[in-house]
Amino acid sequence: MPPTPTDLSDTSTWLPLDGLAPGFDANKAAHCAELDGREITLTDERGTRIAQRFTADTVSWEYHPGRGDDMAAGSGEDAYEAFEVDTGLVYAQFQHEHRPHEAVSLVLDLAAGRALSVLSTIGEPASHRTRVRQRFVASLIEGVDAAGRPPAPTSTLVGRRVLWQYSAEHAYEHVYLSPHWYSWHCLAGPEQGLADTDESTAYELRPGIYLFAWREKVIPCASVTVADHRDLHRMRSHGVLFGLDESGEVPTHFTFGAHGRLLGTTAYPPTLDPAR
Repeated sequence: MPPTPTDLSDTSTWLPLDGLAPGFDANKAAHCAELDGREITLTDERGTRIAQRFTADTVSWEYHPGRGDDMAAGSGEDAYEAFEVDTGLVYAQFQHEHRPHEAVSLVLDLAAGRALSVLSTIGEPASHRTRVRQRFVASLIEGVDAAGRPPAPTSTLVGRRVLWQYSAEHAYEHVYLSPHWYSWHCLAGPEQGLADTDESTAYELRPGIYLFAWREKVIPCASVTVADHRDLHRMRSHGVLFGLDESGEVPTHFTFGAHGRLLGTTAYPPTLDPAR
């Protein structure tokens, strides 16, 4: 039963992140084996180098920061999940075992020799800041000739209204307002009737395929999704939710998937277009 109208504005009653599971991941794609046995090394414009070795279900990595990179050198091994987005385009997701307040989203274009990494970090509470923060870094894959354009911020989604179905019981609409903001509205599921506007970031990975990430201010969580918009009637996304559980102390990390379709597009007058 959806909350009563008087409950909707009382954010203290909103469902914690771990309250969405189980069931929210019903439309998740199967784990793909594309990375099994591969060694992939990424380098970025700062000279940062990340060497990664994948098995069927673990990734061991070594991080060597370049000039101007404030991240510390380190190494580790973590369990990961991988999803095929398109031919040669893989989305991998893992949470650091040694630093559970950090999670990595990695999109690898094995054909174009390009990658986009997102580091999501649960920080301390701070005034006027979301609890989970995200860092985006585009890289090259060593040993693969780079082709096409590198992943870059995009405003292409601005004005679209999309219905995303995460399971038979969980449905949300997204309205992409500007390059920095989007609104979500739960149409079905335990959050039915709830809505908010949160920070977001979008990158184009390939024509019609986007990384879309958001950072919520009410619930301490963030998400990274990779969404295929090439067929506006049969969209597909893969993603992760990462944040704190109901206690506000324990990191919660789970992957999901969704099927989507375009509900409508807003056409702004050129002088008022938020994407300009």
